[in-house]
Amino acid sequence: MSQDVVIIGAVALGPKAGCHFKRLEPDSRVTMIDRDNLISYGGCGIPYFISGDVSDHGQLQATSFHMLRDEKFFKDTKDINVMTNTEAISIDRETKTVLIRNVLDGKEQKLSYDKLVLGTGSSPRQLPVPGSDLEGVFSVSDLNKAISIKKEIAEGKVGKAVIIGAGAIGLEIAESLADLWGIETSVVEVMDQILPGIISPNMARMAQHHLEENDISFYLEERVERFHGKGRIEKVATEKRTLDADMVIMAAGVTPNCDIVKEAGLEVSSRGTIVVNKRLETSDPDIYAGGDCVEITNLITGKPGYWPLGSLANRQGRVIGTNLAGGNAEFEGAVGSFVIKLFEISLASAGLSLERAKKEGFDAVSSFVVQFDHAHFYPEKDLVYLELVVEKGSGRVLGIQGLGNTGEGMMARISAVAPLLKYRVTTEDISNLELPYSPPFSSAMDILNALGNTAENILAGKNRVIEADEFADWWENRHNGDMLCLDCREWGNAGPFVEKYHEHWKSIPQGQLRTRLAEVPKDKKLVLICNTGVRSYEAQITLDQMGIKDSYNLQGGIAAVKKWGLDLLK
Repeated sequence: MSQDVVIIGAVALGPKAGCHFKRLEPDSRVTMIDRDNLISYGGCGIPYFISGDVSDHGQLQATSFHMLRDEKFFKDTKDINVMTNTEAISIDRETKTVLIRNVLDGKEQKLSYDKLVLGTGSSPRQLPVPGSDLEGVFSVSDLNKAISIKKEIAEGKVGKAVIIGAGAIGLEIAESLADLWGIETSVVEVMDQILPGIISPNMARMAQHHLEENDISFYLEERVERFHGKGRIEKVATEKRTLDADMVIMAAGVTPNCDIVKEAGLEVSSRGTIVVNKRLETSDPDIYAGGDCVEITNLITGKPGYWPLGSLANRQGRVIGTNLAGGNAEFEGAVGSFVIKLFEISLASAGLSLERAKKEGFDAVSSFVVQFDHAHFYPEKDLVYLELVVEKGSGRVLGIQGLGNTGEGMMARISAVAPLLKYRVTTEDISNLELPYSPPFSSAMDILNALGNTAENILAGKNRVIEADEFADWWENRHNGDMLCLDCREWGNAGPFVEKYHEHWKSIPQGQLRTRLAEVPKDKKLVLICNTGVRSYEAQITLDQMGIKDSYNLQGGIAAVKKWGLDLLK
């Protein structure tokens, strides 16, 4: 039997749900409304449109076969009626109608529905900062705002820009402004690291260091207090400094658009998101919801999670489309897979960071490995930096994150582990994970296998480690005299460090350690160092055997420390 389906929201979830449903029930009628005039676009591509990588905003609306997804497209090719510049005012669940209003002429009407789909999305979090209404202060809420931002930049109005927020959107916008436009760009973040809550402090520091090398300035643990200007933004004041600015972009997170839902009496969470079941039904079985306005199950913690991602919205749209047609599809949840490009590097994660795992009540540790993405003897190769978060006792893998170049190496490893996390895999599974091998693509013992092995050694107490940030603190306080860096590399690598820091740095190659054990001081805390942490771990095993147990292996070795931003030979 044919149905009348009304969809509120026409960017990601709405079009996917409507189109999939129409393929299953071609005789049913679908009406999709959106308050904007631009619909069905790739919102995650906005930073690349601002940068100029994507030259025209129409490319974000186009299909892969270059058709513009506008009202005519949906009517002609999908048999879906789209009403743009139209906002939903209220939902009457008893009469099963939606009151809508044209935002251009104010005319109102009611749409009847058999089933209703809510894809209302989210809005940038508005900070209560005086001066937010000045010209040149933006938030990236939709494609029209992005067009306005790019227009001002192209007209030469922007020499200095300040980004408020160091989350994914803020960092992508910062790269966009600094890279192709050459704008002097600063990022202000209230937390003590970039990408807070997503990646570990050490991985965040490595990414930040790379951004700083590309002339982006960061001001962490600072709160914006006021925007100054006469008509147009001129300065940004935090509690610690004042920054000149011709443009400000606020990227301090998002909030779900759920006002109309609350007024309709649907169940809403404490976070303000729409509560749905696995079928993506709301508390009213005739109303479905998905995308940025809902929370779903975190498959690691079992608790509600919130991930405003276009990839999730599209997959949820298909589930809703199936169920509108009488199916029984489910969306079980997510682990929060994430990836971002930052100039020449990429950063990715899935599951929980170590800090987040501890906040969620897990007794967790992490292993960190640096290794080539291809075989070490293959001429084309690059280092990959991976961190695995595991639960003590059970060895359950709680999360993985990585940093690498923008090729396939790092992303392939994160993608291999992300789908496994919901199955409660352990370090043993990662140690023995079967991966395709050929020298142009990987090593015989892949970095993922090495990562699992390292985690097992840490859990067994055989590998006592320190991270790059801990090493930096120890190094800063080295003059206390209780710490010595024992370099396990050959003299060609170790020599410059010994010559510069002869009081605090000693060279004994790992292969000579047994015969030179008398040279190892017994009254100092030893930091064992090599290029990536492999030889230094072997050295720790040898020292333990010889009764010298106050030693700590620097995870990732000199490669990690340099990536972190501490260049000891400068």
